[in-house]
Amino acid sequence: MCPFTTARHTTNLSQSQLSPEETLLITVPLDQKGKPERCQRYVTPQWHLLVKNGSSAEQVDTNGFDVDLQGCTDGWSYDITERSSTIISDWDLVCDMRSLKQMGQTVYMGGVLVGAVIFGGLSDRYGRRILLLISNMLMAVSGTCAAFSNSFALFCLFRFGCGMALSGLGLNTFSLIVEWIPTRVRTVVGTLTGYCYTLGQLFLAVLAYFIRDWRWLTLAVSLPFYVFFLFSWWFHESSRWLVLSNNSEKAIKNLKSVARFNGRHEEGEKIDIKMLQESMKKEMSGSQGSYSVLDLFRTPTMRSMTVCLSAVWLSTSFAYYGLAMDLQKFGVDIYLIQVIFGAVDIPAKIIMTVSMSFIGRRPSQSGALILAGITILINVLVPYEQQTVRTCLAVMGKGCLAASFNCCYLYSGELFPTIIRQNGMGCVSMMARIGAMVAPMVLLTRDSIPWLPGLIYGGAPILSGVAAIFLPETLGSPLPDTIQDVEDRGSGRRSKMAPKEAISLQDTQADLLKPAA
Repeated sequence: MCPFTTARHTTNLSQSQLSPEETLLITVPLDQKGKPERCQRYVTPQWHLLVKNGSSAEQVDTNGFDVDLQGCTDGWSYDITERSSTIISDWDLVCDMRSLKQMGQTVYMGGVLVGAVIFGGLSDRYGRRILLLISNMLMAVSGTCAAFSNSFALFCLFRFGCGMALSGLGLNTFSLIVEWIPTRVRTVVGTLTGYCYTLGQLFLAVLAYFIRDWRWLTLAVSLPFYVFFLFSWWFHESSRWLVLSNNSEKAIKNLKSVARFNGRHEEGEKIDIKMLQESMKKEMSGSQGSYSVLDLFRTPTMRSMTVCLSAVWLSTSFAYYGLAMDLQKFGVDIYLIQVIFGAVDIPAKIIMTVSMSFIGRRPSQSGALILAGITILINVLVPYEQQTVRTCLAVMGKGCLAASFNCCYLYSGELFPTIIRQNGMGCVSMMARIGAMVAPMVLLTRDSIPWLPGLIYGGAPILSGVAAIFLPETLGSPLPDTIQDVEDRGSGRRSKMAPKEAISLQDTQADLLKPAA
């Protein structure tokens, strides 16, 4: 977010015979808060304001004088006390051009959306590991090029590439975790992976504090991905994907390599093609069918569930990025608020994990969204001067939205049936990207209706929180395998879902991943 920080600015002045204060006084009018206007200047200098008649110059009566205004024809002067350079100051994205700031963020989120569509499909066809390698290199190259962009258009183009790479990294990392990590520790590993994002946000705030130029900051966060690219060559491809792609020999080689690494030589030698095919029989038979996104809407329970989950994902992402992309409005040091917004994720995700385990997924998901919406709406009513109260409410809302993200990933995976789970997760993930794209554009309405963005950001989570109430509870329930399982659960009929599967590839991997005693 730091490259998009808007520095305080005002019209460039050229009355060289006067002091800066006097030049500002006769050239730039004051706004409603008594501060110099940022985007307007007097058509002609107001020399009478220099007349001192016993009162301060600002208090001189201006009635009867020419006070026609015009835009800042000589450019702008920026306050560089916080940051020496941002894309806002480099390309003058202020006043009539200020909408380009939101457009730049929307372009980035558009890249995330396109990346989710492209890398999701390519990952199923060519494998998780190769797409992870490509994503790391794309992030490194796009970020480096963005740092040296000489125009805003080029900057947006490379940021679009960064957004695509982010989706590729997230999707393929998540797939490798799910398909390699044993079931019993998957929740813990998933939570720890989520905390990596939190630590990254905290580290970014510290890095931005010491690197005040946006170009060097962008380069600093891009260069490590060249190292990640080399490091990713060490990863093994998903054995599950290899078996389903008729490459059992490579899967066996990977599993035996893992067994040797963990000192499980005897177990590794027992693995053969027949054993793999037997353990993957159910998955292989299920993969023979042809399913599409349309199957998410063909049956009533599946349709209502997909619509409700789409609303949950869209509003969570929409409100989350709406808060995160406008940290300056709280009047707190930009670096401090970045740290606070990142740190609140730690207790929020812990509370959500406990709530999901004991109260249930549905009330946890619904409660987090409704509470987030309420805190954002209350913030609309708090006077601007009470910055401490406004900041506390915003932090609470952001924590609730982070908790909502933590829940909806697990909850959605448990609701969609096995045969169409990837399509379902892709659909709701796409809705989240749309929400993230729209979020910065809503900020443009603040100029005409100051309270409208807060109303929209707060109203959306409340509505989706109500929609989440209509979702089935999954705490302690077996995963559905077919669409019919979902329909049976929705109608209250006894499901044919087996409470426990026979030995599977996941069980085999779990044994191999245990270090030898």
